[in-house]
Amino acid sequence: MRVLGIDPGVAITGYSILEENGKNGAGYCCIASGCIRTASDSKPERRLLTIYERISDLVREYQPEALVVEKIFFSKNVRTAFQVGEARGVVLLAAARSGLMLFEYTPLQVKQAVAGYGKADKAQVKKMVQLLLKLQHQPAVDDEADATAVALCHLQNRRFQDAVRGGKT
Repeated sequence: MRVLGIDPGVAITGYSILEENGKNGAGYCCIASGCIRTASDSKPERRLLTIYERISDLVREYQPEALVVEKIFFSKNVRTAFQVGEARGVVLLAAARSGLMLFEYTPLQVKQAVAGYGKADKAQVKKMVQLLLKLQHQPAVDDEADATAVALCHLQNRRFQDAVRGGKT
């Protein structure tokens, strides 16, 4: 299975395309990852359009079967929370327009799946992303690491759900 993990944000949206490889999902492979950056001097609607278009481009190029995003959580900074919500809405629209299955996980679920501890810090998550994907270096940008972590969470959760069902999909 190939998935597109997204960490939405207006200034920076992280993305990661991961794939299960090997028989019975014996491991994971990072196909591509990076960040979509928007110019701070652009109008908000232009920034959101850029995010939508780049996500749509990634879907066309890499043809994932699912899009995975972290569930939004309340922030102390209301303005930031609204902006993340707008970017997240554009990501959900791109998933719907592309006909992708959409999966959402809480930050606690992502950290638990990737680091084995629901209150893991960013450094622990980045290190585990590197180890689980056998990367030479940790992702340089937190947004890219978060997108990769949410994609890993889905692949691991899917594997667990398959095991519970006895391998029936």
